[in-house]
Amino acid sequence: MNIILIAILIAAAWIYLVKFYGFKNNRMIYGVSFNTEYASYLGLDVKESFNKILDEWQFKYIRLSAQWDLIEKKPGQYDWNDLDWMMNEAGKRNVKVILALGNKTPRWPECHFPKWIDASNHQPDLLNFITTVVAHYKNHPALEIWQVENEPFLNFGDCRPISSQELKEELALVKKLDPFHPTMVTDSGELSLWSRTAKQADIFGSTLYRVVWNKTFGYWSYDWILPAFTYTAKLWFNGRDVNTAYITELQAEPWIPDAKLAETPLAEQFKSMSLKRLKSNVEFAARTGMPRAYLWGAEWWLWLEGKGNTDFSDYIKQLKKF
Repeated sequence: MNIILIAILIAAAWIYLVKFYGFKNNRMIYGVSFNTEYASYLGLDVKESFNKILDEWQFKYIRLSAQWDLIEKKPGQYDWNDLDWMMNEAGKRNVKVILALGNKTPRWPECHFPKWIDASNHQPDLLNFITTVVAHYKNHPALEIWQVENEPFLNFGDCRPISSQELKEELALVKKLDPFHPTMVTDSGELSLWSRTAKQADIFGSTLYRVVWNKTFGYWSYDWILPAFTYTAKLWFNGRDVNTAYITELQAEPWIPDAKLAETPLAEQFKSMSLKRLKSNVEFAARTGMPRAYLWGAEWWLWLEGKGNTDFSDYIKQLKKF
């Protein structure tokens, strides 16, 4: 009987921790990520979409990428047009930008090498590219934070592994070229203990996904496995102040089976991202105690609007942006 009682008490305590416990930050600020290549893939007008994010949805914090294959398509020839335009539009509205650069930047296939690069010996070319990007944007009024690499040690995407030494080399280079803007390193909130990343930079960034899909298990929920306090605890164990950590990818779009999103039925998409799930994710993020969360899915909400579904974007408009 005692064993049964203990099991009941443990189960009750765990349910409390999962459902209710957390250092809720009612002042959490919500930003957003945006990727021009993904927006184009979904058939969106990039400039119209970006202006909507800034003007209609009123986001004041945004994460962009200096995507290598889009900027340096030929060695030493740089196309800044799209990124300059977005940075300038952000600057006009006093919107602050996290600018990601490096070997890995957000969106599949993660590593965005130009076609001319030798991926097995790319570090000298990468450092030259980083140098050029930092020189180009370090005095831009919209720049707030340099994100160096995106989840550098996570085995995900079409990438070769990044070494700790390479990451340190890139961070040191950015700091040397621009000592005035903070740096950020990110990691998976679900698949890492953050021991190699949490203290590498001035700011730490974590993903936050609640429903994913893989070939082995199909759809998989973290709801009963990773309570909000585990994110706070990992920061504490790694000596990182919660106030210097952001959620850089808060899941706000579906994680679907291996297929093109535009060809996947909405009923399938909503299995991993419904409006109810989005609201739950936003509430969960606040319970981690981190002060800022960047939503991941703006391109999808815009795509849904084109299909007459404004439920997600209507909800997003109500979130605290500043």
